[in-house]
Amino acid sequence: MNAASAPKQGSILYAAELFQQSKHTVLLTGAGFSTPSGIPDFRSEGTGLWAKLDPMEVASLDTFRKAPEKFYAWIRPLIATMQQAQPNAAHLAVARMGAAGFVREIITQNIDGLHQKAGSRNVLEMHGTLRTLSCGGCFRQFPNDNFIEPFINDGIIPRCPECGGLLKPDAILFGEQLPVKSWQAARQAARTCDLMLVAGSSLEVLPVAGLPLQALDRGAHLIIVNQSPTYLSVRADAVLLGDVAEILPLIAKRVLDE
Repeated sequence: MNAASAPKQGSILYAAELFQQSKHTVLLTGAGFSTPSGIPDFRSEGTGLWAKLDPMEVASLDTFRKAPEKFYAWIRPLIATMQQAQPNAAHLAVARMGAAGFVREIITQNIDGLHQKAGSRNVLEMHGTLRTLSCGGCFRQFPNDNFIEPFINDGIIPRCPECGGLLKPDAILFGEQLPVKSWQAARQAARTCDLMLVAGSSLEVLPVAGLPLQALDRGAHLIIVNQSPTYLSVRADAVLLGDVAEILPLIAKRVLDE
């Protein structure tokens, strides 16, 4: 072990101890959790999706209603990328810890479904999902199975098979409220957990960014794994700066005594 790795190794051991001592651990994940799977994040300087695009111009509810073709042209390559993406080592590590009882809930800001694909359960999706679509006319909901391939391959905008209305992916756009049931469950999890792990999130997007503060204010421990510091790094029990796909498997190995 070199001098540079010693502090991180100590933090990994301490993080694993917190997991083993916890009776109710909650995981909060952001875009950085899925970037190792090849999915771009939104806010990284120079490389994020919003580096060259105004999100209100392409990813708002207003744009979807007034110019759906503009919205669908923007989201088509992103959906194609997410459809092909596979869970990375961080997703798999968390799924193993969850199966062993060390993670009770996962609160995610991601819409790619990779936590579920890795085998995790009790995933609370704060920003919705691409796995289903809903009709703005008759309000019916459909799995994306029958619509995704024609859209990705040929650009065919999905229409409701019942009424012909435009189908909207159930991802939350700018100008929409968070899913009520998921948000209430996430708040309850944050207020009752005794350990929260924030991984791959810069904690810049409210109201989700406020959940770790709620956990801290009720006496919970906090671990942060991210490429850069967050506003709560100074209050965390352990902060590990780096790639979640490298760090989470190391923590899981210690927690599970693999």
